[in-house]
Amino acid sequence: MLNRRNFLKTGLTAGAGVIPLTSALNGLDAVPASLAAHAATLDTDGSGVEVVSLPRRLPPRNQLTVPWQQKIRRVGQTNMTEYDPAVMNVDEWADYWHSAETDVVFVSVTGILAFYPSRVQFHRHGKFLHGRDLFGECVTAAKKRGMRVVARMSPDLNWGDALDAYPEWAMRHQDGSVQLSSEEPRLFKTCMFSTYMDNYVPAIMREVNSLYDVDCLYTNGWPPLGSLPDCHCSACSKLPATGTPAYWRVFTDRVLELWQKYDAIAKEKKHDSFFFANSGGNVRGGPNLDRLGKVAAWFQADNQGRTYDDAAIWGCSLQGRVCNAVLDGKVAANVTAAYSTGTPGWRNVSKNPFEARMWLNETLASGMVPYFHFVGAENGFGEDRRWQEVGGDYFRWTAQHDAHFTTRRSIANIGVVIGQSTQLLYPGPAPARSHAYMHETIQGMYDALLQGRFAFDFVHEDRLEAERLAKYRALLLPNIAILSDRQCEQLREYVHLGGSLMATFETSLYDEDLKPRSDFGLADLMGVNKAGDAVGTNGNAYSARIEPANAGQPHAILDGFSKTNWIAGAQNRVPLKPIESPLLTVIPGFVRYPPELAYPSHPHTNEPAVVLRGSGPSRMAWFPGDIERTYWLTGHGDLLRLLHNAIRWVSHDECIVKVEGAGFIEMFCWETTPGYAIHLLNYTNSSAQHGWLRSVNPLGPQKVTMRLPSGIDVKSVELLKAGQKLSFRFRNLMLQFTVASVEDYEVAAITVG
Repeated sequence: MLNRRNFLKTGLTAGAGVIPLTSALNGLDAVPASLAAHAATLDTDGSGVEVVSLPRRLPPRNQLTVPWQQKIRRVGQTNMTEYDPAVMNVDEWADYWHSAETDVVFVSVTGILAFYPSRVQFHRHGKFLHGRDLFGECVTAAKKRGMRVVARMSPDLNWGDALDAYPEWAMRHQDGSVQLSSEEPRLFKTCMFSTYMDNYVPAIMREVNSLYDVDCLYTNGWPPLGSLPDCHCSACSKLPATGTPAYWRVFTDRVLELWQKYDAIAKEKKHDSFFFANSGGNVRGGPNLDRLGKVAAWFQADNQGRTYDDAAIWGCSLQGRVCNAVLDGKVAANVTAAYSTGTPGWRNVSKNPFEARMWLNETLASGMVPYFHFVGAENGFGEDRRWQEVGGDYFRWTAQHDAHFTTRRSIANIGVVIGQSTQLLYPGPAPARSHAYMHETIQGMYDALLQGRFAFDFVHEDRLEAERLAKYRALLLPNIAILSDRQCEQLREYVHLGGSLMATFETSLYDEDLKPRSDFGLADLMGVNKAGDAVGTNGNAYSARIEPANAGQPHAILDGFSKTNWIAGAQNRVPLKPIESPLLTVIPGFVRYPPELAYPSHPHTNEPAVVLRGSGPSRMAWFPGDIERTYWLTGHGDLLRLLHNAIRWVSHDECIVKVEGAGFIEMFCWETTPGYAIHLLNYTNSSAQHGWLRSVNPLGPQKVTMRLPSGIDVKSVELLKAGQKLSFRFRNLMLQFTVASVEDYEVAAITVG
């Protein structure tokens, strides 16, 4: 029998790209050399999981060619209030950030108010400014201490007195009325398609550039994050309807047009200056993240802390994975709010230190630059100073290990397609229309991957070129409903070249214009055909029957299911046409109450609850239900086991970095200039899913196993948080060591030679 291990022994040699005739007859012509070399260096640690070799290391980078912003390792900001010019102690402010070894500080030029004596019309001076040049004083103090300065402005709001002269500046409701700030009705929301952005904002930028030695320009509050504007002004009324793919394209065009215009203004004074804007929004983003990643010199991830709607502790890590998917190594900084985020929130009161530190931990672990932020400088430098010790201590610790925190590339063998267009535009299936639908979907998949300790990256749907995907043994498509014909073809090519896929629910059922297809765009590849529209739940959700033919020697995706014929299905499913010899079949949902009627009228159907397919080294799994979202909503163990089994099956049980031990952790693996860094984030906490961390629950031993590429020797393994060197075992390129304990966070830094 030709199993995965026999295939690798008989059909591949490192770098050869040769496959046996058996696989060629299954429809594969060749495996790319990168996949062949990756697969040919398998080993096992005795657990049945195959530990595959890390890729050959990247060549050294000439530091003289690295832009200055990519050398930034710590960012600080005290967000100014109108009152600060009356009370702020500039030297105390600058001394704090300098003592924390901060590389760059954000200083407010303006939001709704000028912090310098501006002469731009409608650039209002605060009532406490009194001619003081607070911005200029801060720039001078920062530069004196060797820190760079970002000039920060917020163009999203302005005062109503400007509307008499420029009524076109305001966003409008459908009835033509002005859209006002929800908290301060004296302020109106500015329209990004108006001359406000073309003329007023550039005037301030040029004035600042002419007066001060700033290193770059930044706009906060624009572009919007996580949703698209809904404006009905005279300019926007000529655009496609908001929330549509056509509007999203126009919106992205406008963002990039202004971005490049502002970038040119930044460079008018210094060639190495640049413009960047508020970004983030996690998988939803705002503008198309692939297009943005091509022009942005700095990605400002504005994920400041947990909210009621996004309560999971890993929100910052998730953002870091998005940045890694689109930036090609350019800098991303995540804004950690030292103040109390959430609803309700307190913008001038410190949050729990355990929570703030975990957000900083996630920033570092996911490859972003830590950025600490507080609001207001009352009483000289803040009434609440608790945050200052947290940030200062953390920054000084990172400064001791900058080389290990400067990442080269992520080490992962599984890619998760994030589907930004689906996240932003897809309304959910007909039975469950909800703006939160895809948020729940990605959270379910993310949680499942963490629970299984998989090493994974995010992959943007506009970055499915073969050379980008070659590093991944498998791609996961968690209800990526919107896929173009070209993207479907790229996925076919990926499978043709030896990759594997797992997809769920309505994946590929819509084209790039959100037009429904009559059948799945990947129907031919995955061996599935739609038999009807999505079915929801009214009472009991559907269940899946383990077919008797699989009871004796069950398939790997049924591992661990015993003493039952039924397992949990999902809340919603797309009915599929029958297939030959299904492993699981659908038991349609039925009444939950009254209990007398809680039994199926059709206990046995031929509708598949999963479809599996193999072609040479490629494996494909299709779940017609939204199982990852249903897992997130319920926490059902059947769904988690099914997801884990399927992911392991499509990835051939291959593991690129294995971490064994008790507890709920998130793992990141990076290639660094000195060697490698394994980041372990400890989420074993009653507050991991809601609220703030109030304490740490330490974990016991975590055993790490990884196989290094040939020609590499290990000089040392050091725990950066514990501050100690570890003993390790390195034989036949297999590296093993044990982290004795993990508090909230640990980093195993591996130096190689």
